Amino acid sequence: MHVIETPYTYLGSELDVFQHAVNWKRYWGTRIRPYLGASVLEVGAGIGGTTRVLFDDRYASWTGLEPDVAMVEQLREQQAQGDLPAKCDFRLGDISMLAADELFDSIIYIDVLEHIERDVEELIKAAEHLKPGGHLIVLSPAFQYLYTAFDHAIGHYRRYTRAALREITPPGCQVRQQFYLDAVGMMASLANKWLLKKPDPSLQQILFWDRVLVPLARVVDPLTGYAFGRSVISVWQRSG
Repeated sequence: MHVIETPYTYLGSELDVFQHAVNWKRYWGTRIRPYLGASVLEVGAGIGGTTRVLFDDRYASWTGLEPDVAMVEQLREQQAQGDLPAKCDFRLGDISMLAADELFDSIIYIDVLEHIERDVEELIKAAEHLKPGGHLIVLSPAFQYLYTAFDHAIGHYRRYTRAALREITPPGCQVRQQFYLDAVGMMASLANKWLLKKPDPSLQQILFWDRVLVPLARVVDPLTGYAFGRSVISVWQRSG
């Protein structure tokens, strides 16, 4: 495993709270899994929540990049305890620290790209590490009008729409699929912003959303044609 010094320090505790959103993770997991190939690069591995949802024996390799020193230590401790697969390679660093010849079938950014100031440059670098025919997958918070003080506090530079993500399509890639998820959660977010005005979600709110609203969203979203929602997913495919 690579050990690289980086100045990044994690800004908040939202990963600790949102790790309880198991239904939500399963929901978006089912939507992106068809685009995952044998070798996967996960940018922004955090505390391992995405890895737990997606990883299984079908993958030949799984590499997780994480720029926060403490989180990488936590990931490796979880591996040592058997809570995360030993097969995964967790590295301290970001996309710029990969060797030029490291190529992957799939590269994923799950609630990560909004934390990166230079998102255009980030996706260009990511595309350079995709194998021909490989997929680049982004899941991010949707719609800038939902941006709140909580977004700012946890280091979000922006929220996205399908159009905004199309505009930053990296060279050599084409949009394969784009859609929104969680129309019900979007309504709840609007109510919170305009009526309740609570600065950040409590654990109780997260559990209610995950246990009640997410199952409802799985029914409602197809009825809307995945035309709006609290989160947006974009999938690009590299030419060749």
